[in-house]
Amino acid sequence: MKNTGFFTLANGVNIPAIGFGTWQIPSGDVAYNSVREAIKAGYRHIDTAQAYGNEASVGKAILDSGIDRSEIFVTSKLPAEIKSYEQAVRRAEFTMKKIGLGYIDLYLIHAPWPWSEIGADYARENIEVWKAMEEFCESGKTRSIGISNFNVRDTEAILETCRIRPTVNQIKLHIGHPQEEITAFCRRNNILVEGYSPLATGRILGNGEIARIAGKYGKTVAQVSVRYVLQKGALPLPKSVHPEYIKQNFDVNFEISGEDMVRLDSLK
Repeated sequence: MKNTGFFTLANGVNIPAIGFGTWQIPSGDVAYNSVREAIKAGYRHIDTAQAYGNEASVGKAILDSGIDRSEIFVTSKLPAEIKSYEQAVRRAEFTMKKIGLGYIDLYLIHAPWPWSEIGADYARENIEVWKAMEEFCESGKTRSIGISNFNVRDTEAILETCRIRPTVNQIKLHIGHPQEEITAFCRRNNILVEGYSPLATGRILGNGEIARIAGKYGKTVAQVSVRYVLQKGALPLPKSVHPEYIKQNFDVNFEISGEDMVRLDSLK
């Protein structure tokens, strides 16, 4: 998988194989400039969320980029605490007004539970919210819908009742945190896994074993971490506000050997 390549979602929509994440990037100049740098570096997939508070800055950067809107894949997310049909409809419209792009390419339920109740059972509520997601997709305001941070149980609840199946599950995925159960389940159900925090929010950048492997390829630990997610069949979403690192994280046209992948899989 090259960084210029695509995954094809179950509904036939092509999604660029590396996305630029904007979690924890503040709105205003920082978010605007970071997205502009990402697009300049070659990213054609930008990921945001209503909860990030930067949708307007992200949308403006895309509009000002000089790249045709149709060439940039844009994701946003319904806030995790929204668990009713009526609220979901209102919040989706709020995202559309904020981002100002006419349509988005992918819209996700940010989590199966409110962040203050991680692990709680909101299956019934998510089924109601999914009806709003389906209508949002049928309206043409988004090309695809999906989920984020969903485990097997939560995903099954959607699959058992939906008219439009989720095309993506965006989860935390990085070296030392492979999420094998949910990734295997998604693979069986033709749901693309996206991996956010492929650098473990920076925690693995000082890992000596990853550094040793990176040295073999003349790459950085960050580049190996992004490439690892790709070779696991998932779509990485690296994030940075530094132009140099934004470029590096996209420059992953190399292959980690099978032996080194096994070694990386063994790290905890």
